[in-house]
Amino acid sequence: MTIKEILADCDLRMNKSIEKVRLDLVHLRAGKASIGLVEPIRVEMYGTEIPISQMATVATPDARTITITPWDKTALSAISKAIQKSELSLNPMSDGQMIRLVIPPLNEENRRELVKRVKKEIEEGKVALRNVRRDAIDHVKRLEKDDQDKISEDESHKAQEKIQELTDKHIKDMDHLFQLKEKEILEV
Repeated sequence: MTIKEILADCDLRMNKSIEKVRLDLVHLRAGKASIGLVEPIRVEMYGTEIPISQMATVATPDARTITITPWDKTALSAISKAIQKSELSLNPMSDGQMIRLVIPPLNEENRRELVKRVKKEIEEGKVALRNVRRDAIDHVKRLEKDDQDKISEDESHKAQEKIQELTDKHIKDMDHLFQLKEKEILEV
């Protein structure tokens, strides 16, 4: 591998870490209706588990309501059961055509707990970034040590500085994600 390839791989892996954290944060209930809340829920139908989005139209008509309209009306009860079993703690209301989920406002204690959970997710993401940084730096050091003809000590140090710059940039992105989610959660 060349230094350019190591830097590109490092950047790609760091971007994937940020994207994973971003997706995990979408699934956290923040007091607002979001289609992302029901995306991870799988429904037992026809002997297999199917994501809700593959068997129904999911919409958010207002800030506190999610509607789920199954294409096959016989799936209403299975979808309701799956929602009740989920970690959302929501009570689905069915009118025979669609399911409504009313998202209750969060109380102050729940908001603080959610912020702690978000902070934990962000910290885990930062650890992943640091692991990627460590791997990339180890790669550069091995390149320098094994093939002294390929890269010099100066090139190795420059590459390590670029890796650190990438890490700093991605950690700022993680901090920005935290600030956005914290603002969303604490918004009354």
